[in-house]
Amino acid sequence: MRQNATLKKIAERLSLSISTVSRALKDHPDISAETKKKVTELADLLEYDPNPYAVNLRTHSSKEFAVVVPSLSNFFYHSFIRSIEEEAQTLGYSVIIYRSANDPKIEQNILKSCRHKRVSGIFIAITTETMDMEPFLKLDVHGIPVIFFDKVPQYESCNKICVGDDHAASLAAEEILKRGTENVLGIFGHLNMSITKSRLEKFISVLSQANDHINLNVVHASSADEAEQLTLSLIPNYKKKNFVIFCMSDEILSGTMKAVQRKGLSAPKDLGIIAISDGMIPKLFYPEITYAETSGYNLGKLAYDRMMKCIAGSSFAQTIIDESKLVTGGSM
Repeated sequence: MRQNATLKKIAERLSLSISTVSRALKDHPDISAETKKKVTELADLLEYDPNPYAVNLRTHSSKEFAVVVPSLSNFFYHSFIRSIEEEAQTLGYSVIIYRSANDPKIEQNILKSCRHKRVSGIFIAITTETMDMEPFLKLDVHGIPVIFFDKVPQYESCNKICVGDDHAASLAAEEILKRGTENVLGIFGHLNMSITKSRLEKFISVLSQANDHINLNVVHASSADEAEQLTLSLIPNYKKKNFVIFCMSDEILSGTMKAVQRKGLSAPKDLGIIAISDGMIPKLFYPEITYAETSGYNLGKLAYDRMMKCIAGSSFAQTIIDESKLVTGGSM
């Protein structure tokens, strides 16, 4: 089995010191052109590749960003990751994707791995159960910036890049009011999440202030499967009633639409459907679903810009909001 070439082996073959070989490969001005030529030719011949972990130890950085998400089945996260990758490549960074499976223990192991690899920075959407901020604060001590996005902690002293939760919820509630229905089923995410609390509070506020007679039923789902089962169990309560289902996210929307189709219903004939979405899921249906847009792609641009400022030395915590817009489909 062929052994990997090392600086030591190249140095021994050329009767040079390891430090001379290292500097020659880095095109150091103190090394003669003749020595550089001999070293690079032998390195090419032996197919020498620097050990990335050894480089990390010397430079305290890996030129890698980590993106940590609860799930990869979410189009919002796909858009966010694509945006980060596009920006990272322009400056020679690579991107590693981690999935926490919405499990705080897995999340903690990922953070440890990122610290040991000395990644240049971490973009993370936390799990619904993440409460302890200490592991994230330790990363900052090690010089690894953390940018929270989408699902962010309530802890104030950290960098958070968020969609316009209040604005998106307001747009959706106002569109429901235009429809004139008094029966609304609101399906929201896990109550531990700040994103759920913000959207729920604003949604209820807009509806209640405009119409005291609205019958709003709020339920919570942590997955598409839960949203599907909740919708299946609750739809019979609205038989022969004019009603609207509001879905707080793409994940909830996908589960809800599966339940609606299983019941043989269609929008807008049998019910109204509106969501907060990145935009991909609503376009999979006919008629397309009306939604308040929250762009993962735009959020990625904002997050990357904040990351580079942190790497450049910005030390203050900042919360950045990307506002929403209403995209009208045919479901209302």
